[in-house]
Amino acid sequence: MKIKYSLAALLAISSIHAQEVSLDSISVTATKVSTATKDISQSIAVVDEKTIEDNNILNIQEAIENIPGVSAESSTNSPSPRLIIRGAGLKARYGVREIMVMKDGVPLTDPDSFTRFDFIDMQDVLSVEVQKGPGSINAVNATGGVIQLVTKSVFQEDKNRIKIGIGDDGQKNINLKVRGELSENDFISATISRREIENSWRDNNEFDSTQATIKYGHIFQDDSIIESEFSYTESNMNIPGSMTAEEFELFKSTGTQHDTSYQWQHSARDSKIFSINTKYEKEVGNLVYKPRVYFNAWEHFHPVSGIINESNNNKVYGTDLELNYNHNLFGESAVLVAGVTLKADITKDAKKYEYADYTVLPSSSWPFTPYISETLSNNKGDLASTEDSTTTLYGAYIMETFSPINDLTFDISSRVDKLSFDISGNQITDYSYSAKNYVTGIGLYNIDKSYTLFSAKLGAVYKISDSTNVYVSVATANQAPTTSELSDNTSLDKSTSVNYEIGLKTRAESISYDLALYENIADDEIIQILDANGNSIYDNAGKTKKRGLEFNAVYALNKQVGFGGAYAYSDFKFVTFNESVAGSLVSRDGNYLPYIPKNQYSLFATLNLPNGFKSRVTTKTWGSYYMDNANTQKYEGYKFVTDLMLGYEHKAHNIQLNIRNITNEYYAMEALRDVYGNESYKAAAPISGMLTYSYKF
Repeated sequence: MKIKYSLAALLAISSIHAQEVSLDSISVTATKVSTATKDISQSIAVVDEKTIEDNNILNIQEAIENIPGVSAESSTNSPSPRLIIRGAGLKARYGVREIMVMKDGVPLTDPDSFTRFDFIDMQDVLSVEVQKGPGSINAVNATGGVIQLVTKSVFQEDKNRIKIGIGDDGQKNINLKVRGELSENDFISATISRREIENSWRDNNEFDSTQATIKYGHIFQDDSIIESEFSYTESNMNIPGSMTAEEFELFKSTGTQHDTSYQWQHSARDSKIFSINTKYEKEVGNLVYKPRVYFNAWEHFHPVSGIINESNNNKVYGTDLELNYNHNLFGESAVLVAGVTLKADITKDAKKYEYADYTVLPSSSWPFTPYISETLSNNKGDLASTEDSTTTLYGAYIMETFSPINDLTFDISSRVDKLSFDISGNQITDYSYSAKNYVTGIGLYNIDKSYTLFSAKLGAVYKISDSTNVYVSVATANQAPTTSELSDNTSLDKSTSVNYEIGLKTRAESISYDLALYENIADDEIIQILDANGNSIYDNAGKTKKRGLEFNAVYALNKQVGFGGAYAYSDFKFVTFNESVAGSLVSRDGNYLPYIPKNQYSLFATLNLPNGFKSRVTTKTWGSYYMDNANTQKYEGYKFVTDLMLGYEHKAHNIQLNIRNITNEYYAMEALRDVYGNESYKAAAPISGMLTYSYKF
């Protein structure tokens, strides 16, 4: 029989082999064509399968949190991270914005740039690739970069596996993966995962999820392939409240968070998601056709600050029609990639409700109006609003990669997209942050707005030696506001990001390292502020300038012992920005952006003995950062938060103990201060451990 692997499987195999032998890895995000990371004119990081398995990674943020320039923290200790790449994504009130997330080339990100990580079962992921900065032909309406998840292809020969884990705080995990051949040309695989976490060290922080995926693949007589995936996720997540400065001091002394004064004690997000995608690949001479179609339907019950969201009729349709053309240019081989994208996100009859059960207290100052002090449940009260929305995106992209002379390669790419919003609804009541109670809404409303989004990149890679390349690139992209941001401020303009970068990459037998220096200038960047009434809204910030240095390295002392580390220096400032404070505009020109530490670094060491014993230790440090746009107060960050893995492998058996935050540090994963001086802190998890056993059959 003639064996043919899908592109995703080939990439996964290449990445694993490279990590074990030459410390190199393969990228597909930047070019849509299998390319070694040192040959790409941009900063790229790949987290391989062994790292995912050794760290028992169950959430996306755990996979990428140690990549320089990436900030990935979850305030819920579940798959709901705040994700920031080089400052992009900082504006997000929740979820992920400004960053494109893909799985096997299929977008998980909605047209307006919102991503839900409930979709992702990390136990089916072979590798995670992070491309930083604007300009990728994959990055539709995203200035921060691209995260690509490569899963286990149905065409890849693999043993079946069952994996069981149990830990403190009620942690339970079970995962089953099976694969088989239906015939010489037909393959099928299935993955089922169930997770539970109680997180009893603080209130309202339970989480559970059930995920199931079926993949089917067929190889045609002409060696073309088709691969389809069907998946279903049911996720139930309680979202804990933040703490005041006094409550945070109590947490630091006890490691527990109970009975806080936070208003919204019963926030949550309960989701059900069904998705299907199909990929086809056919080679005809020098042409390779790669059409993809995808669909997902989702619903959620989502109590948040002031409002309970319930949306049960949401559908996303999309296709990406890609063509690769291998040809000669300047006497050397070249690759042309081109394609078109069509996508629609349709929501019908989404509803918002007031909370039904809460405590009301009188204000301590004139006019002594009552305010909501604390919720008692997340039961739905009176209907607050209804809304229908349709977000559509269509666009085209093209990229040429060629070598005019030996050892020098250029890549030139561009894409243009049209993003349109059609939103209509009826707001009966709204929650007022200044009154801390419900007020009369604006009534009927309609938003009809469109943006033309342009991105482009010019990069060059020069081969200094067989192991070392130097690269330079200039890239630009637009970022449109999201649906929720437009609802707050219909006059929002798109932002424009321009990135200048130079870097050095080495891939040798025992050492691999990447060094990148960049400057990113963003005009009309969309940020979150408070208006004169204390309500959280979005506005265009004027101009920001982000300068940074990133370095990461891996050194293999021998086949058994390895070391590595990463460092990021981030100097992110407002160039021009006037912030509204109590109805007056106050200049923040020259101030640092909040939440982003100047210094961020991590270190790790691995041990893999021939007798099957293995160990891995990882430690990370965040430097201090400003808590507000005014730069009036700093949070000290944290130092050397350390994770440990001890394990043993024997034939088909693997048992390992993973302990996160082994020194039991009590710290905040997020510390903020508003324009009125109110501080809020979100706790990171204390020490936690899980014992996992897996068997391959």
